Amino acid sequence: QVQLVESGGGLVQAGGSLRLSCAASGGTFRSTSVAWFRQAPGKEREFVAAISWLGTITKYADSVKGRFTISRDNAKITVYLQMNSLKPENTAVYYCATGRVIGTTDREYFDWGQGTQVTVSS
Repeated sequence: QVQLVESGGGLVQAGGSLRLSCAASGGTFRSTSVAWFRQAPGKEREFVAAISWLGTITKYADSVKGRFTISRDNAKITVYLQMNSLKPENTAVYYCATGRVIGTTDREYFDWGQGTQVTVSS
């Protein structure tokens, strides 16, 4: 089992940027896809972005395309989510998770971090 720790969340004004990190330890991080999900208060968890093991394939939710970028550094065993042009509706707890496929549903991922809060003020 891989342990995942997210960091980089915080409070930012609309239009600003944040970079989230997802650091892995233990288990087997190799050959896994990694995804970011988010959950806003009172809403279901939703897919944000995912990346393949080699980083050659990425997927994004339509709502974040062109503003968010997912990347990974396998030497550092870390996945990043660069978030630009943030909007108040992006406020949520952001989670990273590992999986075997680059899916867009949370049931396709098996190891999850504890989440990091992102708050975007208007």
